[in-house]
Amino acid sequence: MSDSVSVPRPIDLAGAPDLGRISRTSLHDTIVNRLRDMIIEGALEPGTRLHEGQLGEALGVSRTPLREAIKYLASEGLVELVPSRGAVVRRFDRKDVHDMLVVIRELEHLAGRLACEAGSDAGIAAVRRAHDAMVERYQARDRLAYYKLNQEIHTRIVELSGNAALAHVHAGLQMRLKRVRFIGHEGPEKWAAAVAEHEEMIAALEKRDGEALAEILARHLSRAWDRVAAMI
Repeated sequence: MSDSVSVPRPIDLAGAPDLGRISRTSLHDTIVNRLRDMIIEGALEPGTRLHEGQLGEALGVSRTPLREAIKYLASEGLVELVPSRGAVVRRFDRKDVHDMLVVIRELEHLAGRLACEAGSDAGIAAVRRAHDAMVERYQARDRLAYYKLNQEIHTRIVELSGNAALAHVHAGLQMRLKRVRFIGHEGPEKWAAAVAEHEEMIAALEKRDGEALAEILARHLSRAWDRVAAMI
């Protein structure tokens, strides 16, 4: 009698239809994006405790992927993991916000000059497309979609600088300021002013006028503080 152990034959999928791989990443990203939007729009206000049971039931997901998503948002700085309290939507005080806006203003001031020097024509064209899409969302009064395109434009300009260290630091601060930057567009006058400033940005970028773009970005970020200071 043989004591050998049979080895399962590999499954031959040659010629089988493409069923598509089941992706945990897609579920993770979906939950992360939904929670992030809820934080940005204020459905989950600063200081709110994230109850996994309640959120899981509301979103129709189990606790394990939800917990992973919350940890990811903590890595972005939007959520705090507090001992004995669990996960809480992060609250920034006035000094936190002001200090971050000062730094991000200086980063974008530098990025504006570098982007006009180093940015490719294709990269600048991509910023133009994002700008035009943003204006369409503004005209439709689709505030969240407008905001996401607005932030994409800032990110793309920084990426055009070709400076990876600059882009890395900028991304971290931009993530933490998501809710703050969103409320900076509340009210028709503030929103219209932000759009007008973006029109100036794209014009300077397309002319590759680095000094003008740097000045516009710095002024735009200074006004961002003016727009949110009274609301924090």
